[in-house]
Amino acid sequence: MANYYTDHPELEFHLHHPLMKRIVELKERNFADKDTFEDAPVDYNDAIDNYNHLLEIMGDITANIMEPNSESVDLEGPHLVDKRMVYASKTYENLDATRKAGLWGISMPRRYGGLNLPITPYSMASEMVATADAGFQNIWSLQDCIETLYEFGSEEQRQKYIPRVCAGETMSMDLTEPDAGSDLQRVMLKATYSEEEGCWLLNGVKRFITNGDSDIHLVLARSEEGTRDGRGLSMFIYDKRQGGVDVRHIEHKLGIHGSPTCELVYKNAKAELCGSTRMGLIKYVMALMNGARLGIAAQSVGVSQAAYTEALAYAEERKQFDTAIVDMPAVYDMVARIKAKLDAGRSLLYQTSRYVDIYKALDDIARERKLTPEEKAEQKKYTRLADAFTPIAKGMNSEYANQNTYDAIQVHGGSGFIMEYKSQRLYRDARIFSIYEGTTQLQVVAAIRYITNGTYASMIQEMLQNEVSAEMQPLKDRVVKMVAKLEEAIEKVKEDNNQEVLDFLARRLYNMTGDVIMSLLIIEDASKAPELFAKSANVYVRYAEEEVVGHHHFVMNFTAEELPSYRQREPKAE
Repeated sequence: MANYYTDHPELEFHLHHPLMKRIVELKERNFADKDTFEDAPVDYNDAIDNYNHLLEIMGDITANIMEPNSESVDLEGPHLVDKRMVYASKTYENLDATRKAGLWGISMPRRYGGLNLPITPYSMASEMVATADAGFQNIWSLQDCIETLYEFGSEEQRQKYIPRVCAGETMSMDLTEPDAGSDLQRVMLKATYSEEEGCWLLNGVKRFITNGDSDIHLVLARSEEGTRDGRGLSMFIYDKRQGGVDVRHIEHKLGIHGSPTCELVYKNAKAELCGSTRMGLIKYVMALMNGARLGIAAQSVGVSQAAYTEALAYAEERKQFDTAIVDMPAVYDMVARIKAKLDAGRSLLYQTSRYVDIYKALDDIARERKLTPEEKAEQKKYTRLADAFTPIAKGMNSEYANQNTYDAIQVHGGSGFIMEYKSQRLYRDARIFSIYEGTTQLQVVAAIRYITNGTYASMIQEMLQNEVSAEMQPLKDRVVKMVAKLEEAIEKVKEDNNQEVLDFLARRLYNMTGDVIMSLLIIEDASKAPELFAKSANVYVRYAEEEVVGHHHFVMNFTAEELPSYRQREPKAE
């Protein structure tokens, strides 16, 4: 019987990373819950056993319920009935299975009904859901919105809403509007405090809202009359039980059909303020988006895993000229690259997850007591690492998912273009990953300051100090040369001192940085578990080297005078 956890030992490898000891120690507060909650772990090994057990359950459900339901969900999709969204019928089976297994609100503290899981095993569960059905992953993983309510809501709000999510109620984050996509400062949904009702009332329209008819919404709205920028925005909690929000339209999308994308109309919808006014965009949405971007990175890795599984199975089975096509160089090159990008991207995903785990646990402890100087230093270090790694993890993995699903269709040849084959659905599903929750271009914007101010450079130098196996040393030597090219390219752009040139070349510097970081991560993994990662390390480093050399050549030979060749219209005169 298939199991998406035990069938992929790479996941358990990442669960046993050395940093997990510190993560468990912080998350479990020295195992203080063991005297109060029967299922709480008593030590580190017990905690890891708990995570393994839960991930095995998720591996079973994803492989044997969600994946068999995925084609039906893709064909049916959600639909609109009397201004309410109705999921595809098989989506309700997925919801029922995960609820019965207790797989909701799993990162929340036990006192609210959660399982107190760190982000790293939660991301593994999220990856497996995406491997089975990327559309359902959106519905299930939006439970992560509860993290923002937990961090910034009042204790009364925590007691009111968190147990409901832990019991399986769904969530959404209602941010974008018809005239406010990525530019959330333009949000104009109006929030007005009603003395008569004793609550806030929301009025306006939200568009492109994933899982938009959920049970509990976090809503970005304009609370400060007369403002036009981000300083006038606040975050609100809307409870569907209160009424006041209708679904006007469900989008007909290229992929992720099981995930409803809704246009919502708010008419005097009663809501509660989450946190403080005027902090909605500046603080709370940033926290929401960082979590969402890590979720899309996990979704991307999950779909890459599915693409690799489909491509390899077809290549081994399909014969041309009496030879299995997997033995043909043109095909095994594609399959090997899919696997290499999958493994390197997964290494980046879980390294980022571990960084997030440590700083979030310390943030949580800081709400209970004053941190020691050592803890404050640790908090600062891992916040910086998480902030730097998140845009790389989201951007690179979402692009890899697009490339890997494209190549999976190519491996299938004409059959990949036929709707009966799963590879076409993976390709359609993956296309949104590099667009929503911040396009790849926005991830570049988020990362470029870390590139130019030397943050990534210092991280890379620290990574270069790590010991690798003798077998991996030649690959590391190649990466050292890649690092030199990256540093030279960055220095050249900085010397040009031209903002437009920097903006134009930023994507290439970003890709080079991602290539180097993932090369070092996969080399480290291959040093520890060559049976799992040695092949991917050899393929990925060569792929990355090819990219770095090309980008380096472009950057070093580019001048500001070439910019007009790329512009499709001349800049307006001042």
